[in-house]
Amino acid sequence: MPQADTAIKGSKGRLAVLVVAAMLSHIACASDVAQQRELFLTVYAPVERGNWNPVDALSAEQQEMLQKYVLWPDLRAAWLRATLGNTSRDVIEDFLSQYGASKPARELRYQYALHLARSGDLDAYFNIYQQFYQGLNIAKLDCLALRAEIAAGRAPRVVNRAIELWTVGRSQVHECDPVFEFLEDGHHLGPADYVRRFELAIDAREFSMARWLGKSIDPSHIDIASQWLRAQRDPESFVRNDKQWINNESTREQLAYAIERITYDDPELALQLWGGISKGRRFSAEQDYRTERHIALWMARDKLPGAYALLSNLPVAAQNDEVLRWRARTSLRNEDWANLIADIEEMPDAERDAEEWRYWRAIALQGKDMIKQAREILEPLSLERSYYGFLAADELGTAYVFGSNEFVADEDKIAALTTRPDLQRARELFLVGLEGRGRSEWDAVIRHFDSDGKMQAAILADRWGWHSRAIAAAASVGDFDDLALRYPLPYHGTIPRYAEAASISPTWAYAITRSESLFMRDVRSGAGAIGLMQLMPATGRDVARELQLPYSGLETLTDPESNIRLGTTYLGQMAARYGGNQVLATAAYNAGPHRVDAWLPEKGTIDARIWIENIPFNETRGYVRRVLAANSIFHWRMTGEMRRLSDELLLVQAAEKPQQVASN
Repeated sequence: MPQADTAIKGSKGRLAVLVVAAMLSHIACASDVAQQRELFLTVYAPVERGNWNPVDALSAEQQEMLQKYVLWPDLRAAWLRATLGNTSRDVIEDFLSQYGASKPARELRYQYALHLARSGDLDAYFNIYQQFYQGLNIAKLDCLALRAEIAAGRAPRVVNRAIELWTVGRSQVHECDPVFEFLEDGHHLGPADYVRRFELAIDAREFSMARWLGKSIDPSHIDIASQWLRAQRDPESFVRNDKQWINNESTREQLAYAIERITYDDPELALQLWGGISKGRRFSAEQDYRTERHIALWMARDKLPGAYALLSNLPVAAQNDEVLRWRARTSLRNEDWANLIADIEEMPDAERDAEEWRYWRAIALQGKDMIKQAREILEPLSLERSYYGFLAADELGTAYVFGSNEFVADEDKIAALTTRPDLQRARELFLVGLEGRGRSEWDAVIRHFDSDGKMQAAILADRWGWHSRAIAAAASVGDFDDLALRYPLPYHGTIPRYAEAASISPTWAYAITRSESLFMRDVRSGAGAIGLMQLMPATGRDVARELQLPYSGLETLTDPESNIRLGTTYLGQMAARYGGNQVLATAAYNAGPHRVDAWLPEKGTIDARIWIENIPFNETRGYVRRVLAANSIFHWRMTGEMRRLSDELLLVQAAEKPQQVASN
């Protein structure tokens, strides 16, 4: 046995040496990558502007280190994109040959192809197009390829595809203009083609284009398009003068369209005008249903008298899920519990079983003193970790069931993930500030993982501090129980500090930031909001001016500290504007204070829960509920204590004077 003990000890000693060696190798490797990253950050900005001198100024050792960096192709591609007009094709094509499958090469190839076309080398462009872009149905690229075919004398091959690109309801990209001139000059477009495009333009509400197309058809089509334009530009006048218009199908559709436009601004006027014209003209059943439903829904969204009757009296064929929802919300706003119960009963099973309507059915039952039946709904609902689950627990006076369970880490799988070059690239892109590109590459990789692989990737992203990818990966497999991963606390030295300066809760600031961006510092919304707390540039500029801070637009809004300071300050301003009412301030942060002012009751007060349900915008309604639930979760994450969501639901009061709401 002593010999065996000695062998074991010797084996353990050798293993220990190997482990230490591996650790030292990893540390050395990590150190090299950190140096490479620092070099990249030093030179990238000027290189992206077309200046390679900072790279040439590095020592030979530094240049060699940089060339071994996983983002070296990105650096070269950035310089080549900036200098396309001054760099030899051989250099560009050598790069594309070496890195052709990578994203930097794909981006460069696209820009290079466009550069060739714009420079007049359509043959070279066409060669790239045939290899990489043919069949993708990208109008810009297809039209450039057709121009290459025309220039090469292959016009007969062009006509059919050119007509397809021409036959759309909106203006095509300008690269198609020469192709369309070819069609017109060659008389390849007949009356039927113009009529078809005219109809598509009308359907797309591109009436100016339709009038232009009408000139190639006949005067009657010009008149039809001109009439559509009148309905668009002054819908009320168009409807009031309806007797001027011939009673045909086109005019009836124009009148229905004009009523639709009026409804957005004044549903009561639309209802009055529709009552006047619908009797004298034979609108189709579909036009009747669509118009009456549209008016009824906007009457309900604008909280106007008679909305419930309009919704209820719609023919069955005109009713849909949205009508049933707004019937229920209108009953709720009136606290008509019997009607609310009946409205919910009429919903389809899937809608009726949603948390929203389970909760409100229970509240309505309570309102009818049917306490036992209400509890039977509230008790299972209170086990959910959600807005309605928390409200149900508040009704019962029970504790929230946070149910936080960490994902089980498989260290071998995670270690294997860290060695993947594609994920290493994605991580480095994230760390050097090219986060959008990093997200794209990360998502492309893990899209093909199985559920466990995505779970391990979520853990890895969380360890890297890449919270948006961790949250998204966890959501993709439907696992929502690791609250530390899904509700992380980054910027822990910044968000609480600026929240305190703005006199708001740090948990609320975290809830807003997570809901707005998932902690992505560079993300931009379709509306133009930017950064962690998704500020519009004009809002950021105004708040910066008030704080006397330097403001450089995009640069400021994508800087985490600046964005957080501006965002928390603005959120604090909304809280002050609405007398500390977190519900109203949250809605204003999303939809704008001018809209929230318009949604306030004209007199008296309203339960905040009911006010939230009657927010006209689906996006804002969901946003407010999401932020309130996240606020409770972040409070538990930061303190270990439960804070009831209902504590944030102050009464919503009518505005006593502009931009000031008292709450209690």
